[in-house]
Order: sequence, then structure tokens, then C-alpha cells
Amino acid sequence: MNLRIRLLMGCLLLPMISLGSDTNPLKQLEQLEQTSLLALDSRGNRIASIAQNQTRIPASTLKVLTAWLAITHWGLESRFFTDFYLVNNRFLWVKGYGDPFLVSEEIDLIALALKKTGLKQIQGLGLDEQFFAANIQIDGQSSSTNPYDAPLAALSANFNTLYLQRTPSGIQSAEPQTPLTAIGKTLGKSMQGKKTRFNIQDRRLSSRYFGELLASKMNSHGIKTFGDIYTDKLPSNAKLLYRHYNSHPLSDVLKAMLQYSTNFIANQLFLMLGADYYGAPATLEKAQRFANLQVKTHLGWNDVYIQEGAGLSRKNKISATQFMELLHQFQPYRKLLASKIRGIYGKTGTLNGVSCYAGFIESPSGPAPFALFINSPVPYNYRMRVARALQR
Repeated sequence: MNLRIRLLMGCLLLPMISLGSDTNPLKQLEQLEQTSLLALDSRGNRIASIAQNQTRIPASTLKVLTAWLAITHWGLESRFFTDFYLVNNRFLWVKGYGDPFLVSEEIDLIALALKKTGLKQIQGLGLDEQFFAANIQIDGQSSSTNPYDAPLAALSANFNTLYLQRTPSGIQSAEPQTPLTAIGKTLGKSMQGKKTRFNIQDRRLSSRYFGELLASKMNSHGIKTFGDIYTDKLPSNAKLLYRHYNSHPLSDVLKAMLQYSTNFIANQLFLMLGADYYGAPATLEKAQRFANLQVKTHLGWNDVYIQEGAGLSRKNKISATQFMELLHQFQPYRKLLASKIRGIYGKTGTLNGVSCYAGFIESPSGPAPFALFINSPVPYNYRMRVARALQR
């Protein structure tokens, strides 16, 4: 799978407690404030615990919950779709439903499929992005150009990011599968450095960027594309031409989200879950309502309120004991998680002053779950030292 996800991790800026590398990190945890740990062996026996019932900020370990919600609702083999319509046999319309994995290679497959329908030319390209409500604000997300702050939208391309490079001849795409479009040329003028991946920032550009890439791909495959690209509601007389199911199943989407800690994918899925359950348009309130209903019903989390799906919000609070219930449910899917330490499948979580790690330690008798939430400034790799100590 050709993934071009880039996660730029922020640095911990607060003063850190001095933690010597020659000391048992499990002993050191006891001197840290706002820290929780619960680790079990493969039979469910407790091997380590610190303030396990105190709620903490989970940061990006929350993506394990989002993955579990998606799996239980849709199933690992499900595929997201995007619809393509014709109006008066001249205008192509696209209606998006939030598919977070419309990368350049996928748009190329779409263009090929449209050609196979017999489509030879279009006089304009319309884009319907109304499956998502406008002005969705995620707590904890900033307006920076970093990829992890990419805006959410019903129709997007390449995780709403661009990867550009500055050359003597001008701004160019930094990846061969992605043509340089008008939006790329415009946004590239203010890019920093010679080669940069950044997000489009303005969600109103999201569908248009997808449209520009699609038009370029269609032209390259012999579908002549004329006229403007515009965003509006799908006309009532539109006739369905083609429904494109993404070539990547949900398992691929979740593996990318968990291993690269992609906030965009996590909160796209979070919004889509709410809309699928309560009906369009997707809103943050519907997504929150869905997530909190599921954790209360299936995990018994009565005193937890989930704010969003990526772990950006500091209002998300979960205890290590509660997270252990989630890990019990997630055990069959644990190999979707990254293995940064041999024999451990886990998910890290990082915010300023927050360092978390949760997952499974493989053992001859089976996987042993652990949940570590440190809400105090510590060195970035300290959680890995704790995990190795638990492994030993």
C-alpha cells in the first residue's frame, strides 16, 4: 500500500522531571503527578497499577476507541464510496460522503472507471459536499498548516494536504502521482522551505482540490474536461453514473490511522459514524452522541464523555481501568497497531505535557494488555522505557 501520510509530532515544551535512565522506570512512575498505569498478564492478572481508576487525558491513544467504533459499526472489510452523476449528459457531479482515503492513486482509479462507462467529455464539474455540516470545529485542533491540523470535509483528496517543492523553475508537486493544480500553485507561493507537506487550511477548498485532481486525471485518460468547477447541492435531475468503492477496505484505513496517528482519518471516521447512525448531515454533536452511547452500552463507561475521535481535545478523560475494557474488546485487532518495540503492539499519545502508551505485549501464553497515561512532562521515549520494563 502506497501511503504518503506524514505526522509531525510536537515537542514537549514544559519543564520535565529528571528521570535517570539507570533507574527502574516503573519505580519512577510513582513520583510523577497525574499518572495512571494498569498492566495485566495474558490471563488477566494484574502485574502493575498506579492510580488506575483516576481519569486522565488519553491523547492519541483515543484513536484505538475510534478504530473499535468503526470496526463494530461497519466491519473490517467495508469500503467507503463516492457517487458520480451526470446532468443533461454534459455535466459531471460528484457527491462525497467523507471517504478519508481518496489519495491520488484512488482518484486515478476513479478516472479510469469513469472512462469505462463511456464518458468522453464533460462541460463542467459540480461538487456536492453537503454530507458534512459547515463550520465543524474540533476542540484541540488549531489553524496551523501542519498536516495533523487538516480540515475535515465530505469530499477531500490526499488527507487535505499538499506535498510541494520549490525548484528553479517554480513550484512543483513533490510526488509523481499527484499533478500540480491551481490550488497547489496558489498555496505553494507561501510555502516554507524547499519541500513541504502542509494542509489546505480552508475547508472550502477541500472539494475544489479534489475536483482539480479529478479533472487532471480524467484529461490524462482521454476524458476531455471543459468548463468550471463549482460547489453546490446535487441537482434533482442528476442521474447516477457510477458509484466508486474505495480499493482499500476499512482495515487498511484503520492501520494507516493507527500507525501514522492521522488525526484527519480519525475525525473523518468519527463524523461519518454519527451521520451513518443518526442521518446526514454529519455534525460533531451526532458523532459525540453516537460514541458516548456506544461506550456506555458496550463498555460500561458511565462517567466518560468523548469529545472527538483523534485525541486532540484535553476534555477527553479516561481511566486506565476503563481503557482496559476497550483493550479487551480490541484484542482481536491488535496487529492493526504499530510495533515500535519488538513484541509490543501499541498506540502512543502525545500532547504538550501528556505522554501515553497503550496496547499489548505479546507473550507465549497470549497478549498482555497495558494502559499508561502520563499527564506530566517527561522525555518522549520514557513511555517506551516503561513498556520495556513491563515486557521484561
